[in-house]
Amino acid sequence: MTGPMLLPGATGLNGSGQQTTLGVMGGGQLGRMFVQAAQAMGYFTVVLDPDVISPAGLVSHYHIKTDYLDEQGLTQLLQRCAAVTTEFENVPAGALVTLGAARPTAPSADAVAIAQDRIKEKAHLARSGVPVAPYAVIETAAQLALVADDLLPGILKTARLGYDGKGQVRCSSRAELATAWDALKNVPCVLEQRLPLAAECSVVVARGWDGACVNFAPQLNLHREGILAVTEAYEGNLPPALAAQAVAAAKNIAEELNYVGVLCVEFFVLAEGSPACARLGALVVNEMAPRPHNSGHYTLDACDVSQFDLQVRTLAGLPLTQPRQHSAAVMLNLLGDLWVDEATPRWDQVLALPGVHLHLYGKLKAGKGRKMGHLTVTAATPEQAHSTALAAAKVLGIAPF
Repeated sequence: MTGPMLLPGATGLNGSGQQTTLGVMGGGQLGRMFVQAAQAMGYFTVVLDPDVISPAGLVSHYHIKTDYLDEQGLTQLLQRCAAVTTEFENVPAGALVTLGAARPTAPSADAVAIAQDRIKEKAHLARSGVPVAPYAVIETAAQLALVADDLLPGILKTARLGYDGKGQVRCSSRAELATAWDALKNVPCVLEQRLPLAAECSVVVARGWDGACVNFAPQLNLHREGILAVTEAYEGNLPPALAAQAVAAAKNIAEELNYVGVLCVEFFVLAEGSPACARLGALVVNEMAPRPHNSGHYTLDACDVSQFDLQVRTLAGLPLTQPRQHSAAVMLNLLGDLWVDEATPRWDQVLALPGVHLHLYGKLKAGKGRKMGHLTVTAATPEQAHSTALAAAKVLGIAPF
């Protein structure tokens, strides 16, 4: 597969003499950071998002304020930009089909459609030869009745539109499973066997139109209530053999998808010595995200190129270089819960700590569980990064880790 070479500051469409413009579907914080990376490289940007105060729309050169399937909005986007990407996987795949017929679009509609549906995703992962948690597809009452006993206790997950722990219910018995499926309105679901976990990790890769693929080292992640809370990124956070296995699996998944863009693959690390570990191996794939990922935000401050720089490069057909991490890093997610009684957190005390980098997303209203920003601590050693991150967490009222 070949794509464009859209140089920064070059002429636009059809030699019009306009600045090259890159488009992004979605106006959240991931779109905002893509826009900022593209602008730093000399591109103009256009965001399509219905929210008039979307974080990405507020900083982009152009903001098209329409629904993702609005024909006039899609036409405006095509008129403005030379290539299009997306910042979240729930952009309707049909819109990407329309865009992809007229402009280079990465990731493709096919790749996004797979990531939007856990049933399709599980099938793709099986074709890629990577282990996943034992599971069953539940789309009908008959399939519910045929669920194997050994899949319980398990986690029932909606096939579509689930993220940050939403659309997931823990089930320990058949009665709980039936109740959970009813609570989820009997939509298509996947039941995954609950596995004994030692840790969770993720790998961010970037793959170009020419098939070149680079990666960041695996990140060690801590989730609370289904939302990423802490990411630790430094050499030795995982055993070398396990880290190499995770990177190889992530690259293989991208290759099998013929993927172009930035892709994150999340993994479960199984408890050593458990029957599940003996049966499945130490590492199983949880899910994939066809975009930059929350766990990769530390790359803005700890690496020579960030995941958003690579998103720009993959879309524009520019050379990909293997990222180099120059500092140990710990990232803390900043959720709306920190804005207690609408009071502003004590950023002055946090920023007095060494190696702290504050990123706020420009969202005007805080809400429980809403991602308002992140904080990255960089240091010469993992111990220093961890200690400073704990100090920052104490100031902000974030539970220790």
